[in-house]
Amino acid sequence: MTDKKQTTLELGTKPVGKLLTQYALPSIVAMVASSLYNMVDSIFIGQGVGPMAIAGLAITFPFMNLSGAFGAAVGVGASTLISVRLGQKRYDSAQNILGNCVTLNVIIGVLFATVCLLFLDPILYFFGASEQTLPYAREYMEIILLGNVITHMYFGMNAILRAASKPKHAMYATMFTVVMNTILDPLFIYTFDMGIRGAAIATILSQFMAMCWQFWLLSDKHELLHLSRGIYAIKKKIAREIIGIGISPFAMNACACLVVIFINNALVKYGGDLAVGAYGIGNRIVFIFVMINMGINQGMQPIAGYNFGAKRYDRMMQAVKYAVVAATVVMTIGWGVCQFMPDLCVSLFTNDKELHDIAVHGLRINAAVLPIIGYQMVITNFFQSIGKAKISIFLSLSRQLLFLIPLLVLLSNIIGVNGVWLALPASDLIAAVVAAWFMIVYMKRFRISKSQQTNVMQVEEIAPDNEEYHRSYSYYTPRSGAAPRGMAPQAGASQMIDEEQDAV
Repeated sequence: MTDKKQTTLELGTKPVGKLLTQYALPSIVAMVASSLYNMVDSIFIGQGVGPMAIAGLAITFPFMNLSGAFGAAVGVGASTLISVRLGQKRYDSAQNILGNCVTLNVIIGVLFATVCLLFLDPILYFFGASEQTLPYAREYMEIILLGNVITHMYFGMNAILRAASKPKHAMYATMFTVVMNTILDPLFIYTFDMGIRGAAIATILSQFMAMCWQFWLLSDKHELLHLSRGIYAIKKKIAREIIGIGISPFAMNACACLVVIFINNALVKYGGDLAVGAYGIGNRIVFIFVMINMGINQGMQPIAGYNFGAKRYDRMMQAVKYAVVAATVVMTIGWGVCQFMPDLCVSLFTNDKELHDIAVHGLRINAAVLPIIGYQMVITNFFQSIGKAKISIFLSLSRQLLFLIPLLVLLSNIIGVNGVWLALPASDLIAAVVAAWFMIVYMKRFRISKSQQTNVMQVEEIAPDNEEYHRSYSYYTPRSGAAPRGMAPQAGASQMIDEEQDAV
C-alpha cells in the first residue's frame, strides 16, 4: 500500500477525535482566514471610501451568495463524492469526478458571469440598491463577475484538496489569499486611487495566484488523486451525482441570496441606506464565528463520508457528536463577543457615528441566539456528507424560506426596522428546533448493534419482523423518492452502486 493510500485510509482507522482535530483545525484556520479575507475589503472600503460605499458593498452580498451557490453545487458535491469513492476504494471514479469538477466550474462560471453582466443594473436595483449605492455596487461587481470562473475554481479546488486528505494545503491556499488581499487592497484602493473597484481587483488577483498553486499541487502524478488526461469530458452520471449532492449547499446559498434581497429591501424601506450598511457590518462580524463552524463541518465531512462509504457507522456518529460539541462552544463564544463588545467590533469598519450606532444595535439583536445555531449547521452538513441530499436541502431551506422570509414580512410591517432585526434570531431559533427533531426522528429509525465476531458497528433499519425489509446501506444519490419529511433511507443503495460501479 502506498503512503498516499495510507493517508486516505487513516479516515477509517485513526481515532475519530484526533482525526476531527487534524481535519477541522486546518479548515477552521482556512475559514477564519476566508472571513477575514472578506472583512479586509469591508474595512478598507468603509474606512477609505465611506459609509455609502460600505452600503453598496452590502448590496453585493446576494450576488456573492448566488455565485457561491453555483460554486458550492460543484465544489462541495464533487468533494463529497470523492470522499465516499475513496472510502469505497474506487480510485478511478474519484479521478473522473475531479476532472468533471474542473469542467463544470468553467462552464457554470462563464454562463453565470455572462448573464449577470448583461443585466447588472436591474439585478442590483432588485437586490436593494438605491441611486446612492448603485455606482459603488456596480463598480465592485463588474470586476468580481469578470473573474467569476477564477473564484469558482479556487473554492472548488480547495474543497477537492480537503477531500484528498490535504486539509493543510487548503488552509495554506486560503491564508495566502488573505495575506495577498491585505497587501493589494491598500495598493489598489489608495495608491492607484481605484476605490471600491480596486478592492475587487485585489480580490480576484489574490484568488488567481492561489488557484495556480492549487492546480500545481493537483498536477502531481504521484498523488492518489491528480489531474490527468481523459478525465475532463463531462459524464452524465458523474455530473448528475455532483449536482445531486451539491443541490443542498446550492439551495442554502441561493436561499441566502433571496433572504438578503428581502433584508436589504426591508432595511432600505424602513431604515435607509445606512441600515443596509449596518447589516453588512454585522453580517461580517457574525460570519467569523459561522465560518469557524463551517470549518468544523468541513473537517467532519470527509470523516463522515469516508466511514459511511466504508460502512463504519460507529465512527461516523462519533464524528458528528464531537462536531456538535465544538460548534456549540464556538457559537457561544461568538454570542459573548457580539453582546459585550459590539462597539469595538463595529469601530473597525467605520468612524461614522450614525452608521456605528445602527450597526451596534442590529448586531446585538442579530446574534441573540447564536449558541443554538452550531448544532443546526452540523446536522445539516452531516446529512449532506452521507448523500442524504433531500434532508439536508429541507433543513437548509426551512430556516430561510419557511421561517425567515415570512417573519421578515410580518415583523417589519408591524414594528418597522426593528422587525427586520428581530426576524433573524427568531428564525434561527425555530430552525434549530426543527433540526433537532429531524435528527432525533432519523436516528430512532436505526438501531446500532456491535457485531461480536467482527467488533464492527453495523446499522440496520428498525422494522417489523420482515426479513425483506432489512437492508444494508451505502452511498447513493437518489434520483427520486420520498419527500425529506419521510426521511426514508435509499433502500438497496449498495446494490445499485455495485451495478453501476463500472459505469463511473
